[in-house]
Amino acid sequence: MKKLLFTFLLAASVANAEDVLHIYNWNNYIAPETVKRFQAECKCRVVQDYYGAMEEMLAKLSAGAKGYDVVVPTGFAMPPLIKQGMVQPLDKSKLVNIKNVSPTFLNSQFDPGNQFSLPYSFTTTLLGFNQTKLKELGIEPNSWSVIFDPVVLAKIKGKVTVLDDANELFAASLMYNGFSPNSTKPEEWKKAQETIIKAKPFWAAFNSQSYIKELTLGNIWVAHGYSSDMFQAATDAKTAKRAFSISYGLQKEGNTLSVDNMMLLKSAPRPDLAHKFVNFMLEGKNSSELTNMVGTGNPNSAAAPFVNAEMKKNTAVFPDDAALKKLQQLKPLDAKQRRDLSRLWTQVKTSK
Repeated sequence: MKKLLFTFLLAASVANAEDVLHIYNWNNYIAPETVKRFQAECKCRVVQDYYGAMEEMLAKLSAGAKGYDVVVPTGFAMPPLIKQGMVQPLDKSKLVNIKNVSPTFLNSQFDPGNQFSLPYSFTTTLLGFNQTKLKELGIEPNSWSVIFDPVVLAKIKGKVTVLDDANELFAASLMYNGFSPNSTKPEEWKKAQETIIKAKPFWAAFNSQSYIKELTLGNIWVAHGYSSDMFQAATDAKTAKRAFSISYGLQKEGNTLSVDNMMLLKSAPRPDLAHKFVNFMLEGKNSSELTNMVGTGNPNSAAAPFVNAEMKKNTAVFPDDAALKKLQQLKPLDAKQRRDLSRLWTQVKTSK
């Protein structure tokens, strides 16, 4: 009898231990209430591990890390995962909520036909700004001229930061000059570099780390950065009851778009739970909670009714059709292009 009881308890323990979904994701990139609801619905436990950059995630998986079921890479990181055979095709018969995804965000250049991925959320790279101060100065922040035109910059010298990121800064400069952000033409890259070098003396810093804080404190008036970060800065300034307001928006010349996607690793211990999770996150209410929490854009058409009313008015989070057409995902560069851009970037950083 004792032996039978021990066997039963052991089997139950193994079953419970197996009912765990392991997610490898950005930090703070799913609402706690969403996790709780999924755990209750699937009668499982969710364990999350975090990365701080796509390069970190790719390096860890390429080195043979196991145990993860779902990973959430940005578009340009998907081709390496697919090419190296680290992800498995989706079983779309288990994903009925695909119907909720906006067609604009399906069939991307990184995974034609969505064989391996489905969109999770997105951010845009844009300008965040001290709305009060720019209004006083008569500066319209709807153009990249705010960070590239010396005439405009003369009014806000020392109060501007730009991302310490060659790909993003060159993309912005290319768009300001009327080129595609994905251009790799040497003459267009050179023009973009010249624009950056001319503007550089007016900037306070290249800053990818603390611009949320600097905006919130009023130390800078314009920041080149990510839409979800600008949402945080605006929220923090309001919470702190600053004498000014922080806002953010898209630029008329166009903006870059970073779409994060859900993928199932080939080595996933629980592909069944992973499919349930993907389908769960494609349900409108579940998808909306991330947007409400951190201000990310939402590729899920069914999420809109559940998003905060004020958020829905923000075209950086819910772009209209005209704005969507101007959003472009950055394509990965080949080895030679990376070397060429690195050389141009070094010249930018060392210029006086």
